[in-house]
Amino acid sequence: MCGITGGWWPGRPAKLDERLSQALAAMHRRGPDDRGYELYTSLGGVTALGHTRLSIIDLSAAGHQPMQSQDKAVSIVFNGEIYNYRELRAELEPLGHRFVSGSDTEVLLAAWRQWGRACLPRLVGMFAFVVFDSARGTLTCVRDAFGIKPFFYTREQGSFLFASEVAAIKALKQERVQLDWQRAYDYLVHADYDSGAHSFLDGVLHLLPGHLVELDLTSGALGEPQRWWTPCIEERSDLSFADATEQLRERFLASVRLHLRSDVPLGAALSGGIDSSAVVCAMRHVEPDLPINTFSYIAHGSAMSEEVWVDRVNQHVGARPHKVKVSGDELARDLDDMIAAQGEPFGSTSIYAQYRVFQLAREQGVTVTLDGQGADEMLAGYNGYPGQRLRSLLEKGRLAEAWHFLDEWARWPGRSRMGGAKRAAAEMSQGALYDVLRRLNGMDSLPHWIRSASLEERGIIRRYPRQLAQAGSAGRRVMAELALCLTQRGLPALLRHGDRNSMRFSVESRVPFLTLDMVELALSMPESYLISPRGETKHIFRAAMRGIVPDDILDRRDKIGFATPEQEWLLGMAGQVRSWLVEDLQLPFLDQAAMLAEFDRVVAGRQAFSWQVWRWINFCRWYRTFMD
Repeated sequence: MCGITGGWWPGRPAKLDERLSQALAAMHRRGPDDRGYELYTSLGGVTALGHTRLSIIDLSAAGHQPMQSQDKAVSIVFNGEIYNYRELRAELEPLGHRFVSGSDTEVLLAAWRQWGRACLPRLVGMFAFVVFDSARGTLTCVRDAFGIKPFFYTREQGSFLFASEVAAIKALKQERVQLDWQRAYDYLVHADYDSGAHSFLDGVLHLLPGHLVELDLTSGALGEPQRWWTPCIEERSDLSFADATEQLRERFLASVRLHLRSDVPLGAALSGGIDSSAVVCAMRHVEPDLPINTFSYIAHGSAMSEEVWVDRVNQHVGARPHKVKVSGDELARDLDDMIAAQGEPFGSTSIYAQYRVFQLAREQGVTVTLDGQGADEMLAGYNGYPGQRLRSLLEKGRLAEAWHFLDEWARWPGRSRMGGAKRAAAEMSQGALYDVLRRLNGMDSLPHWIRSASLEERGIIRRYPRQLAQAGSAGRRVMAELALCLTQRGLPALLRHGDRNSMRFSVESRVPFLTLDMVELALSMPESYLISPRGETKHIFRAAMRGIVPDDILDRRDKIGFATPEQEWLLGMAGQVRSWLVEDLQLPFLDQAAMLAEFDRVVAGRQAFSWQVWRWINFCRWYRTFMD
């Protein structure tokens, strides 16, 4: 696990070495064990590859990056882990490849040399890497299928810059960074972020999950990003529920076994929910003698506390538990550090609970953790995607079954028939009708603290940035939505939180649910395998884990996760919050006086508390500390 940075310049710019050093320093927590960069002068320009290393596999100096192929024609910088590197190495050695280290980076470089981009579906892991091919005159940038590892890039005065974090991009740039107004509006008003190519910095882009992009070093032309993996939702007809259950169990256990490969101490982040509990129990199942350390956030004294479930799992597997309890004062103390670690604004204070869990892991000497992220998006978790499921049934003409599903789904905690019906109506609405339904539900695209005239002058789209699932998905609406959530809306933001929080404390967070073979299997199943006719989410996964995870955990009907008492925390520090919100950001589209007045009404109890409060705080503190 590491940080990568570099780029290409048409001619050597002034202070290049200084800026590269600053970019690497900005990511030092991503790689505290080693650091370096190389400059390659050719084709009328300068190519730079930089790397900061967190040593996980092969801790020796042989794993230093940038790494060159034996013939010196190809160089690579790589952030991530290739868990099946031993199996790939066994394939590559008979083909003439020789290895001088035990690192997965050397295996990845050889795989690229042997198969090119065709190697990507073979990789089990998380990765963002850049390959400099001096013979072809290309710089190829690649990101894993789900975007577990970050990759930012931009153009500036004919040059091309890339990095694992926006802070490193900022250090590389000669020009001052500017705010992307569209992204700021989408976040502040609609809580939308990390759902597309644009970052919060104008002109700085994410390489999207499952994509690669290539720079021609002869001409300086950057090609259009290309998909190397696309989710397929075509239904298989040869899988019985029993067969699918067995296959899912086998693949999940195999994935956990691979994700346990490490030359440093590892543990698990345990919330007490089904997903993280399954990871911990699977660790014990595949490695009966493995010492297991778990790290958990406990909402002490709150109805959101999952301590009883955390204790149940730890007792079941004989783990050594580590727990952290958090206060609002601690949030205020660490807020600026967490915002700096995240690099860009984010969704809620639950991210602070995760931040403290990774801090706890590092304090206990654990460098690698396994996490349950991605299971909800792969297996139709959360509230079970009722709108999409009802639409699928209606499109198939199964009206009675749709009514029965809605009735059964509504019996679960936190659900209602009206809630399910609203989601179905939203799912089947488009355009102006969809916007009307949002307004009727209290979701305003132009709150009074936004100055619409300034946005209009800039050509900002002032409506909810809705993303639609792939066409041709009639009768498979749940699967189409999962494919969208896995690659665009939902999971990318969650993976960003985990990556930045773990890297803040030089901890590698692994996500064993997110492998191509498991996701492709799940998306090929009948929808009823994932969401049962009785409204049970992750239906097939619960069945697959019987005998591995305690039944009382598998039979849970609620979902909490790293939920925090956000209202109590934020209102408890109202004075501090007010001092942050009153600082003039001098952004023409933001009416801070109106925003502050609304906050005062919330504090006084004259207006309901909402997640909007956190978005104001997060954006204002981020803009002041990062942009100003």
